[in-house]
Amino acid sequence: MTTYQYIQFSAENGVGHLRLNRPEKKNAINDALCLEIEHAFINLPEDVNVIVLSGAGPEFCAGLDLAEHKAREPFEVVKHSRMWHRVFGHIRNSGIPVVAAMQGAVIGGGLELAICAHVRVTEKGTFYRLPEGRHGIFVGGGASVNVARVIGTSRMTEMMLTGRDVDAEEGYRIGLGHYVVENGEALAKAQEIAAGIAKNSKYSNWAMSTGLARISSMAAEEGLYTESLICGITQTSDEVKARIDAFLNRKKNQ
Repeated sequence: MTTYQYIQFSAENGVGHLRLNRPEKKNAINDALCLEIEHAFINLPEDVNVIVLSGAGPEFCAGLDLAEHKAREPFEVVKHSRMWHRVFGHIRNSGIPVVAAMQGAVIGGGLELAICAHVRVTEKGTFYRLPEGRHGIFVGGGASVNVARVIGTSRMTEMMLTGRDVDAEEGYRIGLGHYVVENGEALAKAQEIAAGIAKNSKYSNWAMSTGLARISSMAAEEGLYTESLICGITQTSDEVKARIDAFLNRKKNQ
């Protein structure tokens, strides 16, 4: 298993665990951390069926590491933003479901990272913030598409203009989190959920984690056609046949 500087990755019983590991910086994202995430996803062990994403220390992720922010020419800024899009795209589209365990601050780029997870668990003390307006910058890690798709453009605009904190309960209501647990329990809950997902068919996990988001951005007829294609791929595998046979045999024996 590769040793990283800014993240930790481990795997057991089909469940991978990717932990942001800059607690002294509130897990703020620099370029090296970003690229380590990409390396981990590109080199996932074959037996990993689901990944838990967490942050070391009291904060999940404080966003872009502004201490390392440097003046760039406009085209360099564009390329930097596109690098974030590429890396976070691995989380959304690897075909491996990702369950995020969040605590404390989920700010700016940290929210752009977390929103890429397919299931999001938050603690009661978790809060979200999009502070780009206060810094005189704009989102660059995919929030204008990925966060807005979840909470709506109007709500995201309000969050950016005000820079206010959204607490865990409000985040749950608007879709930023799917579960709210007591402080200190997010990781255990995420691992519990991940263990269940790991038992699913790898084909259906792939279909659900990559297909639904794509279908939602299509016109209705194209989406329905794509649904049929994915249905055909997943439901005709030997694994699925074995699962259905086992289910039917169990029903007969009841």
